[in-house]
Amino acid sequence: MQIKLFKTPNPRYRITGLCLVILSAGFGLWLFFSKSADSEKQSLDEMAAIIEYGDIEENVTAQGKLEPKEYVDVGVQVTGQLLKLHVEIGDVVKAGDLLAEIDPRIYASRVMADEAKINTLKAQLVEQEAQILFADRQYARNQLMFKTKAVSQQELQSSETNIKAARAKADSIKAQLKEIQSTLGGDRTNLGYTKIFAPMDGTVVQQSARAGQTLNANQQTPMIMQLAKLDKMTVRSQTAEADIMRIIPGLPVYFTTLSSEQRRWRGTVRQVLPTPEVVNNVVLYNVLIDVDNTDRQLMTGMSAQVFFVLGESKHVPLIPVSALGKRLSEQDNKSGSAYRIKIFGTGKELQERIIHIGLQNRRFAEVRDGLKVGERVKLAVAPKKHNGNPTGFPSTPRL
Repeated sequence: MQIKLFKTPNPRYRITGLCLVILSAGFGLWLFFSKSADSEKQSLDEMAAIIEYGDIEENVTAQGKLEPKEYVDVGVQVTGQLLKLHVEIGDVVKAGDLLAEIDPRIYASRVMADEAKINTLKAQLVEQEAQILFADRQYARNQLMFKTKAVSQQELQSSETNIKAARAKADSIKAQLKEIQSTLGGDRTNLGYTKIFAPMDGTVVQQSARAGQTLNANQQTPMIMQLAKLDKMTVRSQTAEADIMRIIPGLPVYFTTLSSEQRRWRGTVRQVLPTPEVVNNVVLYNVLIDVDNTDRQLMTGMSAQVFFVLGESKHVPLIPVSALGKRLSEQDNKSGSAYRIKIFGTGKELQERIIHIGLQNRRFAEVRDGLKVGERVKLAVAPKKHNGNPTGFPSTPRL
């Protein structure tokens, strides 16, 4: 039988192990408090923003549709079959160019019938004028013979009556002649309407009739095509009732389209239409904005995101809107609207201050007085990170 003996550990090793345990615990405590301090510092940094210079723009946004500023619906004024179309969609025409033709045979026959009636009435008028001349001579002869009692008074009066009747019939023929001449003028006009000419320079942007189609102009004027000048376009923007009082003629505007969001087209407000449209119980007012389109990049029916520029400032101190506290309207002055904010002092303490702001949009406000560039303000909520910047405040805001 073997018996193994265990030696008692050396006291020196025991002291070394105890020191290692104490050091590990100390390092853990240091790491914990260090992370807590860093977390607190990071939290404070996320709730703060530095006042910096930038550009700001205050605007009102709306949706719009593009349409030509000048256009005309070309219709027909007479009923008949559309014989021929001389243009197609996209063709550029000049004022006076022949666009289409209606079957002219019915109207040509009416003109010929009117001309024949006029010739008949003219012949009747010549005959009647001869009857008047004969009646005048007979009446004059009876007057001489009545003095010598060669004719009776009744015969003299009868010859006088014949003159008046002949002249009345001649007047009637003249009236009929004027009437038929008027009818001839109308029929000639209708015959002219069978050829449709361009009323202005423009581009054929729409065509709603085809050759061979019968058009009925008795109830309404059928449209066969639309001409438009595409060098100048109009944005018809629908603006909310809450913003319309701020929109006035001459106000600068820019807009973007779905096909080219990077490009901004600029124009001015031409007109605010007084009658609104109600869409889903929402009152919307149409605002017309003219824009140059000589490069023909804009097309009819395009959707536009419209920005009405109410004001803009360049290189001014900016404060995030989320840093603005209570509104103090009683302390407003010429500088702007008054707000109470909180700023960080030299340490971590917070101080209250009243400032005045000018232009304001959804993200930033222009500082008119009460703050200097470089000062740190407290945010009401921590902003989302933008491009690695935890404050969300751009180094050079371009709004």
